[in-house]
Amino acid sequence: REVTTTFLDSFARSLAGLRPPIRPAVPVAASDFRAMPPRKRRRDVEEPAEGASPLPDDEARDAANTDRSPPPALDARAAAAAAVLAEELAEEDGNGEDAAEAGRAAERRERAGRASRDCPYLDTVSRSLLDFDFEKCCSVTLSPNNVYACLSCGKYFQGRGPNTQAYTHSLEATHHVFMNLESAKVYCLPEGYEVVDRSLDDIRYVLNPSFTPQQVGELDAKRHWSRGLDGTDYLTGAVGLNNLKATDYVNVVLQALMRVSPVRNFFLAQKAAHAGNQSLMVQRFGELTRKVWNSRNFKGQVSPHEFMQAVLAASKRRFLVDAQGDPMEFLMWLLHTLHHDLSGKKKGGKSVINRCFQGELEVTTVGGDAAVAPEKMPFYMLALDLPQAPLFQDVMEKNTIPQVPLYQILQKFDGETEYEVLRGGRKKFKVSRLPRYLIVHHKRFTRNNFFVEKNPTIVTFPVKNLQLSDHIPVPNGPDGKPAPSKYNLVANICHDGKPEVGSYRAMVYHRADGNWYETQDLTVTEVLPQQVVLTECYLQIYELQPEVGSAGAAAGAALKAWVGILSGEALRAAPSRMD
Repeated sequence: REVTTTFLDSFARSLAGLRPPIRPAVPVAASDFRAMPPRKRRRDVEEPAEGASPLPDDEARDAANTDRSPPPALDARAAAAAAVLAEELAEEDGNGEDAAEAGRAAERRERAGRASRDCPYLDTVSRSLLDFDFEKCCSVTLSPNNVYACLSCGKYFQGRGPNTQAYTHSLEATHHVFMNLESAKVYCLPEGYEVVDRSLDDIRYVLNPSFTPQQVGELDAKRHWSRGLDGTDYLTGAVGLNNLKATDYVNVVLQALMRVSPVRNFFLAQKAAHAGNQSLMVQRFGELTRKVWNSRNFKGQVSPHEFMQAVLAASKRRFLVDAQGDPMEFLMWLLHTLHHDLSGKKKGGKSVINRCFQGELEVTTVGGDAAVAPEKMPFYMLALDLPQAPLFQDVMEKNTIPQVPLYQILQKFDGETEYEVLRGGRKKFKVSRLPRYLIVHHKRFTRNNFFVEKNPTIVTFPVKNLQLSDHIPVPNGPDGKPAPSKYNLVANICHDGKPEVGSYRAMVYHRADGNWYETQDLTVTEVLPQQVVLTECYLQIYELQPEVGSAGAAAGAALKAWVGILSGEALRAAPSRMD
């Protein structure tokens, strides 16, 4: 800056002789100078010192001519140089202002950092009032965008700036700690600074639980008991589901699917993989699965509220909250929807759903002159017909409820028994490929134009070691020997009461605990295996067991690969023979 000023002064003095002298400043009285308007004050008017008397015009001219020191005369080049200098000076002043502003911003950040670490309102957080199972929308505007949860009362509000619902709530209710439900960041309102404190990590984990592959692998090996904030103990994975009104048919299906290890592991460990999936059903089912198996919940129950909202939208209100539905229909719809959304294809495709539940039937049409080749049909479920219940009372004036063993009604799939099919003639069925998990549906309800009739027949079945090869023909494995066909029961859904006013409950097997639990909405109680077979079973899920020994080594390796599915790469690398 000094070098530039010196250059301009010398340059101006060199040009002083090329211009005519300008008129010197004319001194005026101090009182007259102050009386002049600011715009009329010229630079060539010189203000005299206080108390000085003005000189006559002639004397002023003489004094000016004898003692004249003309200011530098600038031409166009000098004016341009002066403009450059002025810009440089202004830029330096601006840089100084920016530096000062940056210093003030750093001071504000430091002050906010101290406040965020020393928030005085953390003791107002009430974890017992927090519930993240419900739809995340503002309780005032019902908007799902930019929603914050008040950690003092548990209500949801939108925004955190001035004139927003969360800001207004903080002033009216003196509740100051809010958490963003998307980013899980915590802010103090109305001050607006972010709260950084590790004591809030448990709330973040309940909002969005996550699992490592090691934790997923230990779910079936280690039993983990937890305690809620109300002091009640609950077993991880054996928690109750809230009945929103008439959603017991949904709760039993969800409890049964939580026993299918590959499906559960996929949605626990594949959070990052299916987070980008645009399907709302996939996201909501994954969130519900992680909440059910979360060992750090504040309570021993989960509400499937957000999941049911997605079901209402995806099924076009086929399955309602206030009207009881059929668990079999809901299970089939849910499996097909998840498979289509995960595979991205309406027909065909591969996903964890069809790899676990899809088998294959060989259907032969009987009758007609021309021979018809057997048709291969995939299936998710085997439907078994129950014998008719007696219509009349016996001599003791009681209706005897018949009992039928499971292997007897399985004869439908022996490949020899003919069955009359509506609008399809007579057909024979044979299982040509067994699924990893076998879903069995007992056709207990019969619908007509007037009412729904329930068949009370009791089906006796084994809880463990159901050997299908002893009752129906099974396909051969790659080695030419019969494929593994020994199944263990993992979930049993039964119906109690009349068809119109009855209710559903599920009995599930907890692998890590080794016990059976009866779940009916929020109630979870331990039961004996002998009590499972005394129910009016409606839906059952069996798990295929590997054979022990050299003959079953290949099957055991394939089953081990299924149980170890934790990533999309492992899922895609699964053996094609298990499709």
